[in-house]
Amino acid sequence: MAAERQDSLREFVAVTGAEEDRARFFLESAGWDLQIALASFYEDGGDEDIVTISQATPSSVSRGTAPSDNRVTSFRDLIHDQDEDEEDEEGQRNRFYAGGSERSGQQIVGPPRKKSPNELVDDLFKGAKEHGAVAVERGTKSPGETSKPRPFAGGGYRLGAAPEEESAYVAGERRRHSGQDVHVVLKLWKSGFSLDNGELRSYQDPSNAQFLESIRRGEVPAELRRLAHGGQVNLDMEDHRDEDFVKPKGAFRAFTGEGQKLGSTAPPVLNTSSPAQQAENEAKASSSISVDESQPTTNIQIRLADGGRLVQKFNHSHRISDIRLFIVDARPAMAATSFVLMTTFPNKELADESQTLKEANLLNAVIVQRLT
Repeated sequence: MAAERQDSLREFVAVTGAEEDRARFFLESAGWDLQIALASFYEDGGDEDIVTISQATPSSVSRGTAPSDNRVTSFRDLIHDQDEDEEDEEGQRNRFYAGGSERSGQQIVGPPRKKSPNELVDDLFKGAKEHGAVAVERGTKSPGETSKPRPFAGGGYRLGAAPEEESAYVAGERRRHSGQDVHVVLKLWKSGFSLDNGELRSYQDPSNAQFLESIRRGEVPAELRRLAHGGQVNLDMEDHRDEDFVKPKGAFRAFTGEGQKLGSTAPPVLNTSSPAQQAENEAKASSSISVDESQPTTNIQIRLADGGRLVQKFNHSHRISDIRLFIVDARPAMAATSFVLMTTFPNKELADESQTLKEANLLNAVIVQRLT
């Protein structure tokens, strides 16, 4: 084990040119793993040390003064030159150099640096402008909106110039295509984008990569072209890169489905009688009730199914059936309608209409008419 560590120490010193104490420090920190120690050395700025690389003899690597045919450089110079040659629009990669022996070296290339959302939005707007997009201030009409109303394209009848001339049918022009124009607003937020008032879609989601690439190339994405069915797609882009996504509140939509109507003690009933006719019918019904003033009397209030109210005087000896006849006389339309009479509190149906008002405990009571 000691021999292996001594070999690693000598190789570390030969590759880096570092002092032995410093080399031992990096090797001990890395658990005597030479590759990890070399990587830590260069990350820590150890590549400032000068390394002499011989062009004539590949095996000669020494520290100090080099012959005239040698080129003196450092690992930092190598990294700098490599970065200048390979930087491109896709972002700068992290590069590390590790040496395995006196005659070998390995370049470790990290993953490409991811663009920030701000840089991505810049690229999208830049690509759109390069392909003819026009910047429009907020509040003004967007290019996708047309100010001219669409003309009527259907058929119709042309009226005659004279009373005896017949009207003639004029067929409308056929539409040039079956597609429809679509206007879409692309909103670019801090953490993603949205279409019109839709959900937020992440910039980092692989499923959105093709969509964003089409925008960068100045093309209309395929998913928007499918919406138009062959028509024209007008795409507006809004810059919200400094704002967090806020889902807009949806417009109120009334319920349009089906349902069951709950029963009511007084459902609406169509009344075709005029007010004068209705008053005449009520007076006729009241006169049809024979009231004996010498006998006990009571007033009964009747709430009709059409929303009306009737108040009539009865003797205690009158029966519930007399109230039914009174209602039919006051509202002749009820003669062909099935209904029952009920009390209010408690809500109870008056099923036995042969009872007198006194027997049914209906003196000065309120009765409700309910359709069945």
